[in-house]
Amino acid sequence: MDIFQALFLGLLQGLTEFLPISSSAHLILTPVFFGWTDQGVGFDLSVHFGTLLAVVLYFREDVFGIARDGLMSVSRRKIVGQGALAWYLVLGTIPAGLAGLALLDMIDNELRAVEVIFFTTLFFGLLLGIADWIPKRQRSLDQLNWKDALLVGIAQAMALVPGTSRSGVTITAGLFLGMTRETASRFSFLLAIPIIVLASAVKLLEVATSDVTVDWSGFLIGGVTSFLMAITAIHFFLKWLNKVGMWPYVVYRVILAIVIYAVLMH
Repeated sequence: MDIFQALFLGLLQGLTEFLPISSSAHLILTPVFFGWTDQGVGFDLSVHFGTLLAVVLYFREDVFGIARDGLMSVSRRKIVGQGALAWYLVLGTIPAGLAGLALLDMIDNELRAVEVIFFTTLFFGLLLGIADWIPKRQRSLDQLNWKDALLVGIAQAMALVPGTSRSGVTITAGLFLGMTRETASRFSFLLAIPIIVLASAVKLLEVATSDVTVDWSGFLIGGVTSFLMAITAIHFFLKWLNKVGMWPYVVYRVILAIVIYAVLMH
């Protein structure tokens, strides 16, 4: 992997991980468009770590408060502060964790096809637009319950299919459940933390138990660039959320689906 490829893919991962446009689709399609070889599991680990660091740092006050209240709730055997939210995040992570363990081989070998990415990019993009169009979304984080967490978690499990977009499908589920854009997005970003930790652990185990030779220069470049781009993407996404809504991302996904169909499927 040359420096340009590592830099480009790191920036691409950081940009697309938290925007509702699917990072997995972009990382699969980019080497196909440019004729690059697969970036390898070591590079995947570095960009996952970069995006994890970005979301934890950006929401550090929320993360600290939720973790503290969650532990205090366990020790005191009653809900303290944001303790309920801590349990909702755990509950919301379980479906994707179980689906990942059960379907990992099928996801890696059968669902990375261009045809699958075309369908998921278009279908879940339009679904996001419909969810954003629905009026009367007023629910905040402190109004969520375990059913909301479970339903958003099931939606997150669907994002294991490339092209779906983890942030896109969880925000879509939140909007359909009556959450405000800010609530749906914030819950989606917080829910990303445990699932990225799990994904990074799987990648780390794969690197540690295989004969993979890690390209440390590419690892460093990918991690740093994905971190910088991810923290920037989160900031501006939340800043512009009420001004632009979700439709720019819906339009982008429709255009991307058209490009995939025209270039890669014909």
